[in-house]
Amino acid sequence: MHNFSRPDSPSPTAFPVASAGYPFIFASVFATVVFALLELTTLALIGLAASFFICYFFRDPDRVVPNFKDAVIAPADGKIISAGPVGSSRFYEGSCIKISIFMSIFNVHVNRIPHEGHVKTVSYYPGKFFSANLDKASRQNEHNAVTLETEEGKKICTVQIAGLIARRIICKIQEGDIVARGQRFGLICFGSRLDVYLPPDINLKVTVGDRVKAGTSVLGDLT
Repeated sequence: MHNFSRPDSPSPTAFPVASAGYPFIFASVFATVVFALLELTTLALIGLAASFFICYFFRDPDRVVPNFKDAVIAPADGKIISAGPVGSSRFYEGSCIKISIFMSIFNVHVNRIPHEGHVKTVSYYPGKFFSANLDKASRQNEHNAVTLETEEGKKICTVQIAGLIARRIICKIQEGDIVARGQRFGLICFGSRLDVYLPPDINLKVTVGDRVKAGTSVLGDLT
């Protein structure tokens, strides 16, 4: 049995919400109040339902992280849609293991660091907005790639990919930052995908179809 740690301070509220969601929540609540004052009951009820859903979408629960040295943890909640070896890509020099996690609009969308290390590069690429579960989304959609190096010199690249609905990728870390496993680092709004590129010798712990939770589920062990 492994020990666990908290990479971030616990939230002071019972239902923490990511700060990126506040503008959407305030706009929805404001519209709901206006509809209610105008006695537009149907629109007010729709607005109320939308407000609750937006709060639910931007929820940001605290997570405890498996506290053992070699673990690579999931950077996102969602479903594993691919997991296996690939050749050299623009995100990782040489052969590697690529894991893709698809997030539906019902998943928590806060992203977390998969392994402690030193952030080497943060690279943003504008692009298209194909459905995030398609293979071409990795290449053609808007995305943001974060590459870090572990203490042992191993490279891990996490790529935030916008989806069909998503139109905003948020990344709060910069080149040169020292980051902890499980630390919050960003968010993608309204349905998206994360690809993780790992060293080829990793001991993989997940398969296609598995459902994972950011900061808690182990993707594999570095060897």
